Amino acid sequence: MENPKNIAEKLLKPYDPTETESRIYKLWEESGPTMQPGGFFNPDNLPGNREKAFTIVMPPPNVTGILHMGHALATTLQDTMVRYKRMQGFKTLYIPGTDHAAIATQSKVEKEIKKNENLSRHDLGREEMLKRIEAFAKQSHDTIISQIKTLGASCDWSREAFTLDEKRNLAVNTVFKKMYDDGLIYRGNRIVNWDPKGQTTIADDEIVYEERKAKLYTFKYSKDFPISISTTRPETKVGDSAVAVHPDDTRYTEFVGKEYNIEFCGVPIHIKIIADEEVEKDFGTGALGVTPAHSQIDWEIADRHDLPRIQVINEYAKMMAGGENLLGKKTTEAREVIVEWLKSEGLLEKEEEVNQNIGTAERTGGIIEPLPKLQWFVNVNKEIPGRGKTLKEIMREPLESGKIKIIPEYFNKTYFHWIENLRDWCISRQIWYGHRVPVWYKGEEIFVGDKAPSSEWVQDEDTLDTWFSSGMWTFSTLGWPEQTKDLATYHPTDVLETGYEILFAWVARMVLMTGYNLDSIPFHTVYLHGTVRDDKGKKMSKSAGNGIDPTDMAHKFGIDATRMSLLVGNTPGTDVAVSENKIKGYKNFANKIWNITRFILENLAVEPLDSKLSGPTAKSEDLINEFKKVTADITSDMENYRFHLASEKIYHYIWHRFADEIIEQSKTDAEIKPALLPIWTDCIKILHPFMPHVTEEIWSIMPGTDKLLIIEAWPQI
Repeated sequence: MENPKNIAEKLLKPYDPTETESRIYKLWEESGPTMQPGGFFNPDNLPGNREKAFTIVMPPPNVTGILHMGHALATTLQDTMVRYKRMQGFKTLYIPGTDHAAIATQSKVEKEIKKNENLSRHDLGREEMLKRIEAFAKQSHDTIISQIKTLGASCDWSREAFTLDEKRNLAVNTVFKKMYDDGLIYRGNRIVNWDPKGQTTIADDEIVYEERKAKLYTFKYSKDFPISISTTRPETKVGDSAVAVHPDDTRYTEFVGKEYNIEFCGVPIHIKIIADEEVEKDFGTGALGVTPAHSQIDWEIADRHDLPRIQVINEYAKMMAGGENLLGKKTTEAREVIVEWLKSEGLLEKEEEVNQNIGTAERTGGIIEPLPKLQWFVNVNKEIPGRGKTLKEIMREPLESGKIKIIPEYFNKTYFHWIENLRDWCISRQIWYGHRVPVWYKGEEIFVGDKAPSSEWVQDEDTLDTWFSSGMWTFSTLGWPEQTKDLATYHPTDVLETGYEILFAWVARMVLMTGYNLDSIPFHTVYLHGTVRDDKGKKMSKSAGNGIDPTDMAHKFGIDATRMSLLVGNTPGTDVAVSENKIKGYKNFANKIWNITRFILENLAVEPLDSKLSGPTAKSEDLINEFKKVTADITSDMENYRFHLASEKIYHYIWHRFADEIIEQSKTDAEIKPALLPIWTDCIKILHPFMPHVTEEIWSIMPGTDKLLIIEAWPQI
């Protein structure tokens, strides 16, 4: 405790979060034994005999710019959990890190180079392009780390990781070879999501669907063809090889099995009429024109019926079939040509405007073109040698058995539905930034490994899907494939806190990777948060101009106030509204607890609050017992991930019960005074996980506090 004069001077001034928060964070970083880095953020430095570990691995922010309020929400929730468990005596490890976010990062740098220098990546070449990307990623990384510290995250910076660093690259190459040797990774010609703008494949989970107006055309291929079909993409029909109808659709029974040779807009096509249960007989005409090379559903129909797959659109979304009227034209131009031809031939029966979900690439905005490509895939349906189960089963089992719990629970249904419909995972990308596919070629020979056997071998040009490397995040950050002490101590991790929108893209793949490589689970609990919205309920974004920068809020109101605005009332899995006014309200709360402390310590300086009377009084004991019930209630909320309730309850107790009622009564009732200091001491402890900086500052000037609040014990119930 500081001397009374300094206490008085400090508390007489209004609380200044701008000055306090950066100083307190530095104090935490430099605390603990001097021989170990990381201060008390490093679990190796924590005092006492802490046998039980608690681990959170930070979902790594993409090195593509700066953090937004969504990151602030995630970091606040994670740090709240970590600080609570640290005070409860756990050996807490909060591992920080960043994600190279291959497509997003390369796309951003490419756009800048095109804008400023009018050059493409091919003009620069692979080596120079990678230098530019790495320089951008380093600058972005430094900004992000500074922001994470501003948010108050009590991470062990001595264990910081990057998804593309040397240790993570070793893990990625190790897993690739293991899966390849087990026959789970293969190279095949299959239909993929192709981004013509980014010139690469992308994952199903990286497609953003936008509702747009489209034209639905109903027509026949020729005058003597017996069935009408409907489509929004007539340009693909030059690649049709069948018309599929439902087996129970009596309208078309007589035609099933028949074949027709047709010249469609100058292109010869051969159509076979087939019966397949995938067809919805009550939708449209009940007949589906099957284009195997340009539709995932049609590709699967072609598998079942052994149909030819004729590619008619290339990687630049241009036609590669037909005569001068079609060849080389953009798909949108070819569509107009074919529609005009249908009209001139009297084949167009109906043209109507419909709403359609168009798949676009998340990072480039390009319209996705399903194309057959030779790519690397992970087989999710093949039985793993010696395990008697598939990767799909590995993803499903921990949630079915209860080994992994999702909060909120209703996301379980969504998770299982996604797994049931999961196709083989395309893991190769046609970009330069990222983990390069560890495969080497010499003629027809293939070698899989870190390095080529000799200079005659040429490495695969592609890189791996970002989710392939980030799927290993919980164990690669702890040193795997080495069997480190950290891995033995801190894995499986306890909680994965992340946004519900990446439940499939990341969470499921982490379960897959950990189950396959460690025969374990990556975490025990998945806590899903929602989207941060503005006070009108709109999603925050740059384009909408309604975003709030958490760093700006830290400078304006303090990060403690920002944290509280994100926690109070924010139930798991639901969106949260945040505004400057809301944050300002919690700055007032920080001032309130500052003023409460001044009142208590000023009274203590005059006459000790707990010795005004001889021993505790009945009234003071009643108040302390009342607060113990509040403490028990809040502790239960913390244990059950109800941080929205715990933060709200301590806020209301301090402001409305303690300040408005108990303190006011103590001014005229001396029997209440002995309760003030012990209750307030525990209030500061309980508030610490939510508002760590102001509570640490107050703790330093409280009587009898000879160690930092960050390592104080949580109040006993």
